[in-house]
Amino acid sequence: MFLKVHPDNPNPRHLKQILECLNDDGVIIFPTDTIYGIGCSVKSNKAFERIAQIKGIRKEKAVFSFIFNDLSQLSEFTKPISNEVFKLMRRNLPGAFTFILEANNNIPKIFQSKRKTIGIRIPDQPIITNIVKELGCPIMTTSILDEDEISGFLTDPEEINERYKDRVDIIIDGGYGENKESTIVDCTENEILITRQGKGILE
Repeated sequence: MFLKVHPDNPNPRHLKQILECLNDDGVIIFPTDTIYGIGCSVKSNKAFERIAQIKGIRKEKAVFSFIFNDLSQLSEFTKPISNEVFKLMRRNLPGAFTFILEANNNIPKIFQSKRKTIGIRIPDQPIITNIVKELGCPIMTTSILDEDEISGFLTDPEEINERYKDRVDIIIDGGYGENKESTIVDCTENEILITRQGKGILE
C-alpha cells in the first residue's frame, strides 16, 4: 500500500491504517529527516525477522536504531545516563542524530546482541514521530540502501514503492528524502565520540 501523508494535516484514515499495520506485525517504509527508513514496532518479532530477510542480514548481526517520540521514553530501554549526555541530547533532538547508549534488560531479547547498546533517534520529521506517539512504543528502524546506485540511498518515494511494494506492507510518501545519513554520537564511554559525521551538526 502506497500512502501519501501530509506532515501537518495527515489523513486520519491513513494514520489508522498505519497504526493497525504496525500492531499487526506489519513492516513499513517511512520518511525521516535524513534518508527513508524501513521499520516495525519494537514489540513485533515477526516483523523484525521480515526486515532482516529483506535486508539480507542475519538477525544477530543486524544493527537497528529505535525511533522515539521524545526523551521521556529513554529510561524504559536504556541504562541511566549522565546529566551531560541528557543535556546534549535535549539540545540536539529532534534532529539528524543517532545517539548510542547502553541498553537495559527491557530490550526485547530478539534485539539484544553482544553490543548491549541501543541507537536512539528522534527525527525532526513529524510524520514518523507522530506515528510513534500514537503507537505508544518505539519503532525499530534501519536505512534503505540502493545497491544499484553510487548514491547509496533511495530518495524518491515513487521509486521506493516500485522496488519494495511487494516486500513491505505500507510505504509512506512524505516527499523526497535526503541522501545523507544521521550523525552517530557514541555516548557509551567516558568521552562522547562522533563515530560518523552525517547531516546533523552537534551543538
